Amino acid sequence: MTGEFYHAPVLAREAIASLNIRPDGIYVDGTLGGGNHSEMILERLTSGRLIGIDRDTTALDAASLKLKRFGSHFTPIQGNFADTHIILGKLGIKLADGMLFDLGISSPQVDDASRGFSYMTDAPLDMRMDRSSGRTAAELIYELSETELKRILYEYGEERYAPRIAAAIVTARTAKPITTTLELAAIIKNSMPGAALREKQHPAKRSFQALRIAVNDELSAIENMLQNAPDCLRSGGRIAVISFHSLEDRLVKNAFRKRDKGCVCPPDFPECRCGFVRSLKVITQKPITASPEELERNPRSRSAKLRVAEKI
Repeated sequence: MTGEFYHAPVLAREAIASLNIRPDGIYVDGTLGGGNHSEMILERLTSGRLIGIDRDTTALDAASLKLKRFGSHFTPIQGNFADTHIILGKLGIKLADGMLFDLGISSPQVDDASRGFSYMTDAPLDMRMDRSSGRTAAELIYELSETELKRILYEYGEERYAPRIAAAIVTARTAKPITTTLELAAIIKNSMPGAALREKQHPAKRSFQALRIAVNDELSAIENMLQNAPDCLRSGGRIAVISFHSLEDRLVKNAFRKRDKGCVCPPDFPECRCGFVRSLKVITQKPITASPEELERNPRSRSAKLRVAEKI
């Protein structure tokens, strides 16, 4: 049921405060999810407007129902936040007053066994945010070479046992395709040494994270968003990004710093030749993290980092 899609937002109070919301402004929630961040923004608007973007039609339907009371102030759009600049252009919006991107996966997506995100319940090995397009996780691990599998597990999941796991997947798939979540989780677990199995977290956690990132091309989407979305902000407008993974946070930090620095010519150049103009001011020199109270209430917030920058 769409009305049952609920996702506890992380760093919500801090993220909304960082946007300096104007009652008549135009805002973008690039990762609509359950609509909780959007609701907090809409409650602060009078004549303003919020554009909510999500790849997942289930989330989009649930958020649309939740936010129906805001009428024309809310516009839901199915799409990828990587295309925020294109989406705003199609809506005739030249510049927005603020943008929020929560890069974490929504709890209902994990909890819905049919989506294939979880290593705790058996389901088809899917993992697609948008189930209408792209390769499933099952197709991905069947088609990729052992070298590419190892790279994905190591880079996206920071899995130190990536060579063992990749080799085990390739061996298993020669007998028959790996099609379910528990089947894959068992292969991963059986390939790892005893020391790894004694760790607190589930042995398949990092690998499942890596495959989810690969299936949804998440890092490329983040890079495209960071490259294009800030140009759609008016002067003084802010962009706030909540990340949950070191790779994501590094992309956000570097993109903000690059735009804050401006010219990248060598110091000994008599004049600028790169033409790169400073366009953002970093507001958070260090990322904002969850308070002790939020950590107690929502353990998922433990890895969350909020970074904010302002358009010059």
